[in-house]
Amino acid sequence: MALYHDMAVYENFERSAPRIFQVLHKAQQTAPGAPRLLFFDVQGHRDSEGGYDHDAWEMLNDFLPEKAFPYVTELHTPLYVMKNPRRQNDLVPDQLLVGYPEGEEKSFWYDIDSLPLRTRETEETSRRTSPSKQSIMEYLGIAEECLICWGSPVERAHVVPASLGGSMDVRNFALLCVEHHRQAPDIADAEAFWAWVDYAELRDSGSKWKRAPEEVKRWVEASGGRVEPVDRGETAFLAAVEFELRHLYNWSDEDFAKVSWAFLEEYHHVLDRATGRHFGVERKVATHAWAYHVAMLRLSRS
Repeated sequence: MALYHDMAVYENFERSAPRIFQVLHKAQQTAPGAPRLLFFDVQGHRDSEGGYDHDAWEMLNDFLPEKAFPYVTELHTPLYVMKNPRRQNDLVPDQLLVGYPEGEEKSFWYDIDSLPLRTRETEETSRRTSPSKQSIMEYLGIAEECLICWGSPVERAHVVPASLGGSMDVRNFALLCVEHHRQAPDIADAEAFWAWVDYAELRDSGSKWKRAPEEVKRWVEASGGRVEPVDRGETAFLAAVEFELRHLYNWSDEDFAKVSWAFLEEYHHVLDRATGRHFGVERKVATHAWAYHVAMLRLSRS
């Protein structure tokens, strides 16, 4: 059984690793004991010198050969091919929980205590103008299409807006259609931006198949996928924020019950310190949902 996972540019290690085991577990349930060939590729995730960034390198150098390899017959990556000298282990765990070294339990999306500028590109760049769409396409490894819905035309979208300290490095850009660019959060946190893209890609996955041939749509449906677009009808602003808090940040009814005046004060502090206005758009669900979530985390630490 051939299995394929492309580590999308919006996936960091903590999102990609559990998905590998989801694929392995599903394969074992579907075809128990069948030899598994895992093909792993990487989209983007390059550093300033053209090598792999920390997340991709952790997948390629540690996780795949040490954790995933025992459960497959062959492992194919951009750097190496490994053939298991032993019989593959078919006792695939139901799920994989990613933990942190002692003392490093804080969220991998942001430092909630100091609200710093958080970018994926850590090296200084002297670039003063936006890179071309072609450069962004080459970095992302995609055609001129929206990362979320595969639609076009597309716009160059800052991951961290320039007004909040984002650079003109190609790694600080995404390609999004007009609608998804309008929805994207305006925050000083690259990992939270990519987490939102990941969430929106899953939420709007049905939109990708609008132009597909009917036989492809039937195959997607037979495989358990959705081929109809999500109803994106008009929703009250706070209701939309609540939906995103539940589905992106996993808020429960108990979390919503904790909302207080102190919480709202902290929320406005986060909003002022770590978000901004992008193209004059103020009421953006994704930006406000992020600020609510970070405010809750900050209060839980105090």
